[in-house]
Order: sequence, then C-alpha cells, then structure tokens
Amino acid sequence: MSTNNIVILGAGVSGLTTAYLLSKDASNSITVLAKHMPGDYDIEYASPWAGANYLPVGKASSSHGKWERNTWPALKEITEKYPDAGIHFQDAVVYNRTKDQGSATGDWFSELVQKEPWYKDVVPDFRNFPDHELAPGIDNASVFTSVCINTAIYLPWLIGQCRKTGVVFKRAVIKHVADAASLHHSGKKADVVVNCTGLSSRKLGGVNDDKLHPIRGQVVVVRNDPGAMFSISGTDDADDEITYMMTRAAGGGTVIGGSYQKDQWDPLPDPNLAVRIMKRAVALVPQLVGKGQGIEGLDVIRHGVGLRPFREGGPRIEADKVNGVSVVHNYGHGGFGYQASFGCAAEAVELVNGVLRQKGRAKL
Repeated sequence: MSTNNIVILGAGVSGLTTAYLLSKDASNSITVLAKHMPGDYDIEYASPWAGANYLPVGKASSSHGKWERNTWPALKEITEKYPDAGIHFQDAVVYNRTKDQGSATGDWFSELVQKEPWYKDVVPDFRNFPDHELAPGIDNASVFTSVCINTAIYLPWLIGQCRKTGVVFKRAVIKHVADAASLHHSGKKADVVVNCTGLSSRKLGGVNDDKLHPIRGQVVVVRNDPGAMFSISGTDDADDEITYMMTRAAGGGTVIGGSYQKDQWDPLPDPNLAVRIMKRAVALVPQLVGKGQGIEGLDVIRHGVGLRPFREGGPRIEADKVNGVSVVHNYGHGGFGYQASFGCAAEAVELVNGVLRQKGRAKL
C-alpha cells in the first residue's frame, strides 16, 4: 500500500477536524504544522475563545446550511460515545426581536431565530414557545437540544485521536503555503498541503486572501450556571453587540458574549463593553445570579477577545495549485467554525482524495 504524505497547516478546529478525518485512512501519513496549538491563548488563534456550540445560522439551501446539517450527527455521536471529548448536551433557548433584522448581529442570527427554521428537523426536541409565554418585546422564541463544547478539552481530544493513528504535530511559522510541502515529518515532499490557517490566510504567501476580515468577539467567562444556553437576536446598545451565554462541559465555566465587530483588531478587552455584556446577560437571564443581584453576582474567571476569521462570500473550501504544490483550502468560517466543522472537513477530505487519485494515476 502506497503512503500519502499530507501536511495540514493550522491547529484550530478546522485543521484538527480535517486531520482527524484524514487520519482514519491508514494510507495517510499526516503532519500538522501550526504556529499556535491547543493550550495557547492568542488573539490570532480563534478556536480556544469560541463558545462553542451548535446554533445553525446558514441558509437551508446554501453550502453553509449543508455543512451545519452534516456536522450535527458527528457532534451528537462524539457527545454520546466519548465523554472525554468535553462536549455535553444542553438546551438552547433562542429569542427573536423582529426589530433587530438589518443590524450586524440580527443578520448573523436571521436563520437561527426563524419560527420554523430548517434545522428543526435536525436537532432533537425543537419547539416554539407559545405566544403567552413570550416576554414583552420578544416576537418569537424556541428551545431545542444542542451541544456545548469545552474547547480546552475538545481541541486536545482531537489531537489525542490523531496521535493514536500516528499524526505528527510540529510548531512552525510558514511564510508561504508552498513551503509547507517540504516540512512533512518523513523528510519527503508532501503530496498535498491542506491550508486551515484561518485569518492568517490574509498574509500567507501564495494565498494572500483579501476577502478575509476579523470580526472581533469579546466574552466574559464566569462560574455562574444559567441552566441552559440563551441567545437573542440583538441588543439596544449597538448594532454589532449581542447577548448569548453557554455553559461549557466538564467545569469549563459559562461563556457570556458578546460582540460582532468587523475589521476591529484590538486584542485587549474593552472594560465598558464587558460591563454591557454582563448587564445584558443578567437582564436576559436573571437566574444567572442570585435574586435581586446585578452584575456583582457574577463570579468572573476571565475576560477574553478572539477574532472570528470571516470571509466575504463564505469559507474557501477548494483545491488549488501554488508553485507546483497541490493545496486544498479550508478556512474562513467566521463565527461558525465548530458547528460546521465536520461538514467542511468532510468536503476538504473529498478534495484531498481527489488530488491523491490524480497523483496516483500520474504515477501509473
């Protein structure tokens, strides 16, 4: 059996999920190269900062919707079979205010907050709240079973699964995507390079994708447990601010957000925004704190900022040739990297296999 030498650039959720799926084929010899690895907390490494959960936001007829649809079964299976992966089921409550449509966050959540969304046939236990249960200002609301991922456990779990099958992980800073082909751990040139560098693809030589933009997300992580996930379509504070909260599995704390600030690179938490985030969370879900308490009832673990790798026109998942090197791209997932991770990675794997088949025919 011939060996396929593959180099994957990036160790965020997209890179690790792609490596995980490719590692299931024993003929693949995989090296993952990354500047940042799980355990790092850096502004340009988005995956550790994510909530992360399953709240579909793609249109049903789009590739985005298909990727999210195809990811749910994998997340469900991991949650059920692998408690060590750091994922648990959790009710998700979604509130909609029609007046938020047209804002940055309202547009982002427009599919999520539909009264009859396409994903109601994908997730378990979907139901709409009856009108008499809706608070003033809420036009519709729903609840369904979702998952919440403790990224500090899940990303290392993916690495562990890959290492069982011989995947090699190495720190590296790559200036040009074609250079990665010469860095396979075997010493041989890679047959294909998979580019999962997220926002770094803006400046990565041979890619230089100017369609990529940062969308700054600020969060507060607290020890308080609201008992479920909650989100709402917008806020009265700013068009690019939002309210959501989710409790990560296995003691990961509750992530409260947030913001959706396009082309904003500031790595430092804004203390005024942090106060607004906390006030909105307590107003939306009073049980987050003790009765009669305000934000002083929140037990803060840390404040954080991450940059979502948003790409105009959607993620880039396609085969490419750069300086004679076969490259498959899988980057630009904005704020839905986890909930589309398996759908996107499976598509990237198909493209990798297509490249390898062509190379096999060329060798014959």
